[in-house]
Amino acid sequence: MEKNAPSRAAQRRPGAVQIARVVGVPVYVNVSWILVALLIAYVFRPVVDEQVPGLGVWSFVAALGFAVLLYASVLVHEIAHVLVARKFDLPVRAITLQFLGGLSEIESEPQTPWREFAVAVVGPLTSLGISGLAALGHTVVSGPALLELALFQLAWANLLVGLFNLLPGLPLDGGRLLRAGVWAVTKQPHLGTAVAGWAGRVVAAVVLLLPWTLLASTWGAPSLLHIVWSVFLAMFMWAGSSQALMSAKIRRKLPAIHARTLARRGVPVSSELPLSEAVRRAQEAHAGSLVVVGSDGRPTGLVSEAAVLATPEHRRPWISVGDVARRIEPGLVLDVRLTGEALVRAMGGTPATEYLLVEPDGRVFGVLATADVDGALART
Repeated sequence: MEKNAPSRAAQRRPGAVQIARVVGVPVYVNVSWILVALLIAYVFRPVVDEQVPGLGVWSFVAALGFAVLLYASVLVHEIAHVLVARKFDLPVRAITLQFLGGLSEIESEPQTPWREFAVAVVGPLTSLGISGLAALGHTVVSGPALLELALFQLAWANLLVGLFNLLPGLPLDGGRLLRAGVWAVTKQPHLGTAVAGWAGRVVAAVVLLLPWTLLASTWGAPSLLHIVWSVFLAMFMWAGSSQALMSAKIRRKLPAIHARTLARRGVPVSSELPLSEAVRRAQEAHAGSLVVVGSDGRPTGLVSEAAVLATPEHRRPWISVGDVARRIEPGLVLDVRLTGEALVRAMGGTPATEYLLVEPDGRVFGVLATADVDGALART
């Protein structure tokens, strides 16, 4: 499955380790994967003991090897997403293998329903293709028994992965297919997201009830493992679909957001100026921000409102503006013409509380505060 995310600079990933780069995209493994691998090995070991007796403790090693093989096929599933996304010039931040499978972090939305469909469908098709190849291998291979067992289980596991991801609800790939379909028919991508998000909640409820319905009617009372697994899957589905619904709600409001209309006037001050004097000048000019400028008049830093408020008034005469300013980095300078989703994506590239807005010719227009953008979204 894939996830759309705002562009952002390289960041630390607590609880994850980078293991490789594939087509230029870093691949991370979350520590939660170890728990799942051990769980799969624990569940699969009795099958190994039954089908290939006499291995002793090596049966657990073989079962753990199957878990690694399964996640390798999940990685191939995610690589397929990445390759198609790259084909459409969609930037990809990373691939992460985690507790419930894999995640391709695609930084922007596909521009058309067809591209959305293509990026989404290739993952499940890849899993089904791996299932078919493994099934074919199991048919033509005769021994060793451990290899036959691995191929058989890999075929079934990838079949389940492929079919599960085709379920029509976000955050699964099938949800993105549903979104693409609604988008194509209605010409409204946000409506497609909303429909697929609500469908995801329905799928989550079905997954939660599955052990008590289908499994119970077929094999009797559900096992603790089936119940726990369904709860985890349902929680994952509900959280992902809720996030999608929130995203759709916000994206509907984005076209009304314009950097130029939200800009605050910035008062130019030198870095050596006492903070108290800088604040006085801003209040006198009815300006909402402070822009630190060098001797040549070029902006070099921004003073956040939070930094000013965090400094007690009795200390402000003894603290210079430069002591509380943030140096202006390239990501903190935005085009004043930015609007909507493009503006939010640009802000996400370098998270901050204030940004310097400039005209196309480089002239400073003002300062954009993240709080003002949040407030505008809340009011819209």
